[in-house]
Amino acid sequence: MLLAIDAGNTNVVAALVDGRDIKARWRIATDPRRTGDEYAVWLHQLLELEGFARSDVDAVIIGTVVPRALHNLEVLSRKYFGVEPLVAGQGDAAWPIALDVPDPGTVGADRVLNAIAAHAAHSGDLIVIDFGTATTFDVVDFNGAYKGGIIAPGINLSLDALVGAAAKLPRIAIAAPVDDSVVGTTTEEQMLIGIYWGYVSMIEGLTERLRHEIGRPAKVVATGGLAALFDKRTGVFDAIEPDLTITGLAMLAETSHR
Repeated sequence: MLLAIDAGNTNVVAALVDGRDIKARWRIATDPRRTGDEYAVWLHQLLELEGFARSDVDAVIIGTVVPRALHNLEVLSRKYFGVEPLVAGQGDAAWPIALDVPDPGTVGADRVLNAIAAHAAHSGDLIVIDFGTATTFDVVDFNGAYKGGIIAPGINLSLDALVGAAAKLPRIAIAAPVDDSVVGTTTEEQMLIGIYWGYVSMIEGLTERLRHEIGRPAKVVATGGLAALFDKRTGVFDAIEPDLTITGLAMLAETSHR
């Protein structure tokens, strides 16, 4: 089976994939200092808890937007699974889609992987929204080419900045408000309204602007842990694909030239 590793700015997600069927997935906080040995201890225990063995892994693919994390993940693959890992966007795992931007090398691996998986699952022009450390909006045309997009602060990043800059504001949990009122009567309610409804308005507004610029009907595909939270209060999403990046890694491994 394939071990697909998505190393993001906040979390590293590892998934055991059989074809495109995700058998198990695990998450750990991203720390570029974490060694291959530490990753191995973490993963081997989790594999056993799910009823798998180290020998079940016969291929590894890594997608990362944290360059400093790559070396230790490659060590994990070579030392503990005995395989040379594929690295998304490099060598045998070069991108199979066109990156129609001036400097393709600056496009994050997660965004290209999302584009690959979304285009495979949905026809026509697409807007892919990924709710991560940053919230990204990516435009994929009907041929599957990546055309560019938008990077905005993630909602937790926005909340951290607000709390960090205002001494009297408390830390609150991100949640959907209990009703549609935008008049808060307590500090906490007002913060939640500002963060949540402000973010919904950003999503809807930027999506509308992107659709206008594309000039053709475009489906909106959302991914990331907070997608379902916003889906409760907006009808902007046509589909929610929680495992889009991992699916993209599995598809890239299938089409690699190794």
